[in-house]
Amino acid sequence: MNPAHSHSLVIGAGVSGLLLSLELVRTGQKVTLIDRDSADRIGGLARWAFGGMALCQTDEQQKSGIPDSPELLLKDWLGVGKLKSTDIWPNKWAEVYARENKTQVYDWLKAEGFRFLPAVSWPERGDYQPGNSVPRYHILWGTGRELVEKLVEKLQPFMTKGLLEIHHEHRVDHLLESNGIVCGVSGVNESNQQTFNMTADRVVVATGGINGSIEQLIKHWPHQGRTTQQDVLNGAHPNSDGAMHYEAKRLGANLTHLNSMWNYAAGISHPQAHFPGHGLSLVPCKSALWMNHRGERIGPDPMVTGFDTSQLCERLSHLERPWTWHILNWKIACKELAISGSEHNPAIADHNLPRLIMELLLGNKALVKRMLAESEDFLVADNVSGLVKKMNELTGTQDVEEQTLQSEIDQYDAQYLRPEKFWNDDQIRRIQNIRQWKSDKLRTLYPQAITKKENGPLMAIRLRYINRKSLGGIQTDLSCQVLNGDNQPITGLYAIGEAAGFGGGGVCGKSTLEGTFLSCCILTARKCAEAITETSTETMVEAS
Repeated sequence: MNPAHSHSLVIGAGVSGLLLSLELVRTGQKVTLIDRDSADRIGGLARWAFGGMALCQTDEQQKSGIPDSPELLLKDWLGVGKLKSTDIWPNKWAEVYARENKTQVYDWLKAEGFRFLPAVSWPERGDYQPGNSVPRYHILWGTGRELVEKLVEKLQPFMTKGLLEIHHEHRVDHLLESNGIVCGVSGVNESNQQTFNMTADRVVVATGGINGSIEQLIKHWPHQGRTTQQDVLNGAHPNSDGAMHYEAKRLGANLTHLNSMWNYAAGISHPQAHFPGHGLSLVPCKSALWMNHRGERIGPDPMVTGFDTSQLCERLSHLERPWTWHILNWKIACKELAISGSEHNPAIADHNLPRLIMELLLGNKALVKRMLAESEDFLVADNVSGLVKKMNELTGTQDVEEQTLQSEIDQYDAQYLRPEKFWNDDQIRRIQNIRQWKSDKLRTLYPQAITKKENGPLMAIRLRYINRKSLGGIQTDLSCQVLNGDNQPITGLYAIGEAAGFGGGGVCGKSTLEGTFLSCCILTARKCAEAITETSTETMVEAS
């Protein structure tokens, strides 16, 4: 039996879909929300997300004396994204984000009861090009998991009132149209294999990007190097396969910037995989030596996170083998190791401030012990010889020679036999630069030798490329209406969040300042709700 006609039908119950539904039902509109996943996994990728957001002119920035502004944010944004003058809608959305992220995202979250950690971090500082001029990465207290759970909680009363219907395990296959107006969807209830048809005044696509499909990732591969599926771990949501992108295209929608992506160079296999090929994204230890498959330091410039993630991924794609190594010690791992997401950050996810302070001051020993126990990619040994043996056993090769790895480590450690004023290694200089900002200093060790005995034992972490976000998508105007190839709206069809390339079909351009994903999901959802509510009000006035 098919549900009754609704004012708006939203495909996808990620953050953007949940928030849009909340904004609409609060105005009295009837909403149907369709999601392919099970009820316990509502929220999509955001449920696992760390919750970082790039925001400017916030209370946290002002308290830390960070001189930010919408103008500076926009300058940084456009510089990193390399948007062209012909990218009309992405440029317009970038301007909206820079101007309104404070009111539409930050202030809205604070008004809804959310909080941020007081420390503002500074990723993506820029390497061969400028990045974030100032720190603006805000971490949501409770991570993305709390964002999802609170949104679901706020929606519950409207389900009781009959204003909201949520259909889980429903796969939408087709968009329906009548007289050139999108008016519903059809698909399959995957729990019982029954087909369904649902109608509405308008349909909103909020199904995420294309990166959940490794096939789509390879098809739109953003790098010049290798493109085989075996090289990639999946850090996206598997249901974000681009199916609705191409269904919207069938009705004339313009798809843009699909080869622009935000992926990471430091993935490991998820020890408790939620689906085949599932990976975890590490925040790489800045003090670790990043080696190729032979145990040779990658160069000529050292690979160090915090400056240009896209460049790290590009360099990785040109290496001979699809894996690299981090060589470090116990002290580095405890101080610097982090894994992106809510699952491996319980202190933040559970609002455990004492535990968070202890981890910052004394190191996250629990996380390191957990990964050594659970992950095959984490290796430990008392000496280089033992480490090399385990590295080769893990890969089933004899790629790493003890003499080679020992020589590379010794060459780096030799810096520390001299007074600090004679240290002359670019990785050390980068670490010293990172430690100048107080928030990052808390998570980055003072430079020191890898083989320093009291910091042992030695460790190696096998790393692989891991996909994450699609920066392109379905092109939209500032009302989130889907546009066709002639730059005209397709009546009744909207797109938000990652499905819309986070706004305009690719608001970030070729790269991003980091932390622009959850916040763009919120921004596009709120902008869409405003536009739909305004249209609904005008229709009611005309009808009366």
